[in-house]
Amino acid sequence: MTATEASRCGFCAVIGAPNAGKSTLVNRLAGSKVAIVSRKAQTTRARLRAIVMEGRAQIILVDTPGIFEPRRGLDRAMVESAWGGAGEADAVILVVDGRTGLDEEVGRILDGLRQARIGAMLVINKIDLLARDRLLAISETLNGAFPFAATFMVSAATGSGTDDLRRALAERMPEGPWLYPEDQVTDVQLRFMAAEITRERLYDRLHEELPYASTVETEGWEERADGSVKIDQVIYVERDSQKMIVLGKGGQTIKLIGQQARQEMERQFERRVHLFIFVKVRENWTKDPERLRMMGLD
Repeated sequence: MTATEASRCGFCAVIGAPNAGKSTLVNRLAGSKVAIVSRKAQTTRARLRAIVMEGRAQIILVDTPGIFEPRRGLDRAMVESAWGGAGEADAVILVVDGRTGLDEEVGRILDGLRQARIGAMLVINKIDLLARDRLLAISETLNGAFPFAATFMVSAATGSGTDDLRRALAERMPEGPWLYPEDQVTDVQLRFMAAEITRERLYDRLHEELPYASTVETEGWEERADGSVKIDQVIYVERDSQKMIVLGKGGQTIKLIGQQARQEMERQFERRVHLFIFVKVRENWTKDPERLRMMGLD
């Protein structure tokens, strides 16, 4: 593109089944860590926006929660958030794990796209883990099941194929002024990002022991005269037994989680961070509508 061409700006929803690699792809396209990435499925709970620049185009990626069969109030709110992001976007990309292809979860998403009459582009992810003939077969199967506007084969982990995807998205954005400064990569508030960083470390450390009945909230943010920031956070769980898991013997687990989270915050925020984390029990918080609204899942 040249400087004389009109600017473009629009929204692209990133949808897919849990663990398809949506958040990793968003981080890769944005060139910065924006979304939580975890071995645990369904870790993205609210829609996060990442700003991607490509020539004269500004692409606002909306990383949605994974779409799955909801069973609880929290699950239903997450799925509704994902479909809301798709319905409001200028473009939609469906990210599919190339290793699973057209499984039951992906089939359910395709049914939802058809019912809502939403068009989409297909992104087959994790191609670095598959042989070429297998990829071609998966692409043929998926395109036979839904009329995708285009198909891209990428590895969000290595970056392979993501440049072509970024250029294609830029071409699909409508003409219009940019909504964000050129050097801004996310509109997520720092308090929320800090909570996501701690939640990622929590899941990474306790991905087998700790169920999804946990969340992190940043309850205090104090700017200090020396340029540092004091952050107070609370990890909420539903039972005393879960609290003991998070604390660990002699408080060693929560101490390690706090150290890792603080280091990541200092890297992300480029400043010194004083982090204080508390663990509290709040029964049935996943069924509390007000709590879900605070998480952006209204």
